[in-house]
Amino acid sequence: MDEKAKKEVLLMIPYGLFVLGAAHGSIATAATVNWVTQASFAPPLVVVGIKKDSGSHALVKESKVFALSILEAGQKSIAGFFFRHVEPKDGKFGDIAFELGANGAPIIGAAPASIECRVVGFYELGDHSVVVGEVTQANLKRSAEPLTMKETGWNYGG
Repeated sequence: MDEKAKKEVLLMIPYGLFVLGAAHGSIATAATVNWVTQASFAPPLVVVGIKKDSGSHALVKESKVFALSILEAGQKSIAGFFFRHVEPKDGKFGDIAFELGANGAPIIGAAPASIECRVVGFYELGDHSVVVGEVTQANLKRSAEPLTMKETGWNYGG
């Protein structure tokens, strides 16, 4: 395979940016993810890629639930903040407020929308696991244009 062509072609896949919240017992975390897609209308299913060596991977695997906070255009700083682990304290990750969804997973307060999911498929393949979640709750604070990788100038793929 032509490695240069492979990388360029895979970088052409468009991505949004989301914050995945996960919790199990008294442990909670949030992480930026971009491999998200809707996979079914009935039941409503989404698929997310979660890096195997991340803290969120273990929590989603154990709890079998997660939330996705959908970031809006202009929220690049929030996406960048969750590239590293930050311990939650007093309802915040650093200065970023969150609330717990009905399923117990953290949802970013500034996000215009979020979904809560229960895991219905967990496939450990490659360096990321492919996780299928059934949407159990949809939360809409306001309509907004989603934040995309193109807006940030970041690249992920190849």
